[in-house]
Amino acid sequence: MTKKVFFKCWLLLALGLTVAMFNSCGRDKGKTNPENPNVPEGGVLINGVVWATCNVDAPGTFAAKPEDPGMFYQWNRKKAWAATGDVTGWDGAMPEGDSWEKANDPSPAGWRIPTRVEIDALLDTKKVSNEWTTENGVNGGRFTDKTSGNSLFLPAAGCRNNRGGALNLAGTDGYYWRSTQKDSYNADYLGFGSDGAYRDDGDRSYGVSVRCVAD
Repeated sequence: MTKKVFFKCWLLLALGLTVAMFNSCGRDKGKTNPENPNVPEGGVLINGVVWATCNVDAPGTFAAKPEDPGMFYQWNRKKAWAATGDVTGWDGAMPEGDSWEKANDPSPAGWRIPTRVEIDALLDTKKVSNEWTTENGVNGGRFTDKTSGNSLFLPAAGCRNNRGGALNLAGTDGYYWRSTQKDSYNADYLGFGSDGAYRDDGDRSYGVSVRCVAD
């Protein structure tokens, strides 16, 4: 191999590694954003809250890209369910607890399930705009800080219902858990679709997406 060919191969490898680093979603929790030292790598500051740029995938990991659905979780449970296709062995029992316990949080280290206050900050239309959009062929909601211009994309992955875990509303609606409950049957979530974003509560035995915030 000539020196010229070797240099070209080395350069392509270096560029590939650089792209992989910039496409990572919060994997290097010890690193910070050079533009804002208070924001960990893979995070974005929206109305005072640092959000991960990707959904939670398997427990302790992020999905590879912002438009990837990651995996679904029932409220206050750490077991992950696929966000596409069919599932077997669905647990339809009602999850217990009055808040999402730390031991059951599937978020990677340094991150956690958002609180009601943090979700409400994302839905504050005076400071954050939201729109239904498509990113790399995936429908979802984009939330943009009106002051900084920072934005966050949440894929509309739908959910799994409490009757056997059937997949519902994928591509048309997005649901994201909050750490708080309404009562022993329902828990709070962020919801959105083509007609806008909102806060609501629903059966905690449903399988729903998780997008975490910096701890």
